[in-house]
Amino acid sequence: MSLFLTIAAVAVLIAASVVAFFLRSQLRIGGRVGQYRLESLIGAGGMGVVYRARHARLHRPAAIKFLPPERSSELTVARFEREVQTTAQLTHPNTIAIYDYGRASRGVFYYAMELLSGLNLQQLVERHGPISDARTAYIVRQVCGSLSEAHDSGLVHRDIKPSNVFLCERGGLYDFVKVLDFGVAKDIDQDGGAFLTRPGVLVGTAAYASPEMVRGATVDRRSDIYALGLVMYYLLAGKELFCGSSTVEILQQHIELEPKPVPGSLGQLEALVMSCLARNPKDRPQTAADLRDDIDALGLEGWDAEDAKRWWANSG
Repeated sequence: MSLFLTIAAVAVLIAASVVAFFLRSQLRIGGRVGQYRLESLIGAGGMGVVYRARHARLHRPAAIKFLPPERSSELTVARFEREVQTTAQLTHPNTIAIYDYGRASRGVFYYAMELLSGLNLQQLVERHGPISDARTAYIVRQVCGSLSEAHDSGLVHRDIKPSNVFLCERGGLYDFVKVLDFGVAKDIDQDGGAFLTRPGVLVGTAAYASPEMVRGATVDRRSDIYALGLVMYYLLAGKELFCGSSTVEILQQHIELEPKPVPGSLGQLEALVMSCLARNPKDRPQTAADLRDDIDALGLEGWDAEDAKRWWANSG
């Protein structure tokens, strides 16, 4: 069995065991956790399970993420708490909002966050194919806003990828971005959380790992810029730039292969995408704000709030 298939099989088994725990626990549909009543299962993975819930008094819908006891090692609990504490510090409208945090029955850690209805960028491309350079710019500008606040707060996300960028509707605005999952974020200025990722252990996702992450070097905000360049490539080309039969093969490509887009596939954003994918961090846009300014300088037309509203009415 290949490494990829082995990892996939393990992930399925972990997800199944997580779901099984909740089915046999007191945390069932209709049950209460703190001030929240559980309504339905949204999804499950290696780091926990997510339920749709509603605040008992405010009647506000929420998503609640649980970390079951069998996954509650010192390391996973620390990561879980760090995700809550890190995300709760951020207030940018394009960053997922955290409502509450605590421990339910049988030692189950949980946190409540805003409930989103829509689809992530991976689902967008899988269902609708590549998107225009104007729409890509519209989306990425918002991601830059979220990352700018995080970076200015001394945090590097380290897992920017299509499935961690969510599109939804907020206050009548469509294609509204929410950046998710700051669970592996790293403080640029402090080493207090260094044990959370262990030396020599890659965090994040192989297809979106920067060359410096692959080499085990120090990462800063420019690592997120590299990953965001790969997200732009994915949106415009409809496929990932780096892919292979194993995680090791994909990681090697980040440091050995020169990025080469399909001619014409990246439209007017091609030069900007390639600058984000420079192997040397010094050759990339240095901040998320710089990248947003570079996008604005292109003056792309063909996608605005009204275009987004029409698309969601027809396809969303």
